[in-house]
Amino acid sequence: MTRLDDTATQMVRAARGEGAGFWVVAVAFLLVMAYSTVPTPLYPLYQQLDGFPVAVVTVIFAAYAVGVVASLFLLGHVSDWTGRRRMLVIAILVSALSAALFLFFTDVTGLIVARFVNGVSIGILTATATAHLGELRSRARPDENTIVAASVSGAANLGGLALGPLIGGLFAEFLPEPLHLPHAVFLVVLLLLAIAVTMVPETVVATRRRYRPQRVAAPPRSRATFVAAGFGAFAGFAVFGLFTSLAPTILGVTFGQRGHLLAGALVCTVFGSAAVAQIVLGRLSRATQLGLAAVCCAAGLAAIAAGAVLVALPLFIAGAVVAGVGVGVLFKSAIATAGDLAEPGRRGETLALMFLIAYCGLALPVLAIGVALAFVSQTAVLLVFAALVAVATVVAAVTMRQARG
Repeated sequence: MTRLDDTATQMVRAARGEGAGFWVVAVAFLLVMAYSTVPTPLYPLYQQLDGFPVAVVTVIFAAYAVGVVASLFLLGHVSDWTGRRRMLVIAILVSALSAALFLFFTDVTGLIVARFVNGVSIGILTATATAHLGELRSRARPDENTIVAASVSGAANLGGLALGPLIGGLFAEFLPEPLHLPHAVFLVVLLLLAIAVTMVPETVVATRRRYRPQRVAAPPRSRATFVAAGFGAFAGFAVFGLFTSLAPTILGVTFGQRGHLLAGALVCTVFGSAAVAQIVLGRLSRATQLGLAAVCCAAGLAAIAAGAVLVALPLFIAGAVVAGVGVGVLFKSAIATAGDLAEPGRRGETLALMFLIAYCGLALPVLAIGVALAFVSQTAVLLVFAALVAVATVVAAVTMRQARG
């Protein structure tokens, strides 16, 4: 009987450790994601200091997206055999390295390198933290619905991306040394998080395995639906990329609003509306969600374009919020569609391809915008972007909806 009591006591202690570890990982996930978007409202300050044009901002931002894509492909799956905790600590320390680079370099080359390194940390973090959260929660509460861990993971991911620009805007608006202080603060925070994560229970038994890059696979059946889902993910992330890289420039040039806090708050609302929409609308059928995504993307992007042409800031902001709702729902549906179409045993490879497509949407359109800005006015570029992305998102949502119906 005593042996049974000891076993039960050990199980309770383990569950408590895994329950606490779940929230430690969730907070780490949230704050590392937040740091990745802290520089957004700071770009105009870097421009003033170093005198580079707007097009260079898009290159600096694209370096981040390239880092994410590269590390997702090369390192996103490594925690499956090396251990979740180890790779999570590495991801946080790589993010801390990017903070140190931001502290010491404010020139274009330094910013590109710092953003690339930051992107690498996010590529490692996203898959690792998501898997770790699911495993910790299932051990701490084995009878609980898996939707809880998935919801916390999604909230930490998009919520962190929403929180970062707001933090950056607050630093830039109210505190001294805005190009150094936020990075110094986050450097300390990230190092403390890395220490905290070392105490979280491991959920994977480390094994020796020959390294290979992440395998990606498109499902052989329903290729048209998968292509539509990929198209939607690509176009949706292009909207995120536009606001994350150029929101301060658009507000300053088009609307004459150069407040750093406003720029941060705008990006925060785009990501925040996407995160909230995924949770609030999650109980609706997939077909209904896709219908709403098509309407919101079209209406939101139309309002963004109209707001820029009419120089109506409230209309522009309303469009950004509505488009954020559409993109959040569309991306969630695209991931779910890819998972449904995947062959048994290859779901991870199919989802990896979908994430890679999405993050390419974060980089390539923004780079194209940067090139176009050298020849065409910002308003004209924004109109073309809004029209193309509206068509792409609506077609993708309708195609996926018809495939389900």
